[in-house]
Amino acid sequence: MQKEVQFAGFGGQGILLSAKLLAYAAMKQGYNVAWIPSYGPEMRGGTAYCTVVISDRLIGSPIIKTPGHLVAMNRPSLEKFAPAVKPGGIILINSSLIPVRSGRDDVTELVFPVNDVAIEAGTVKSANIVALSAFAAKSGLVDLETLRECIKEEFASKSKVIPINMDAFDRGVKIAQQ
Repeated sequence: MQKEVQFAGFGGQGILLSAKLLAYAAMKQGYNVAWIPSYGPEMRGGTAYCTVVISDRLIGSPIIKTPGHLVAMNRPSLEKFAPAVKPGGIILINSSLIPVRSGRDDVTELVFPVNDVAIEAGTVKSANIVALSAFAAKSGLVDLETLRECIKEEFASKSKVIPINMDAFDRGVKIAQQ
């Protein structure tokens, strides 16, 4: 089994952190993982994307041209990466910032206002956690409780944001399960 996920958006949306958390949860479950970040030189506001490869065997190459899944947090990311997603994959679309769909009928689209849900949880900064948990719940790539623990560990030094992120996590899972 090998699964690839592309996280994409603009700098400041927590794209690399979302991917890191997914990779960490998969590692804790005993999978081989590759985490390949990419971002523009302008950082905040520039293009950011990250590929996570999860496998039960050695990963031959972390370079993936056709990912199995996509988490698109802004429109340029959807337009750039959606055509490459393998048929049967999942494309999560942040409809808070993306007014269009992928145009694909051979994938599962998970479309909801990620930013709005994050604001309901307490801050738009948790949008990446909302998207990550919704994707994880829909895809089943990692155990949700393991992912939850990874998020708590990541924010251990910022204990004030853990309850907000846990609320964001729960909201994302709930949306994916509807």
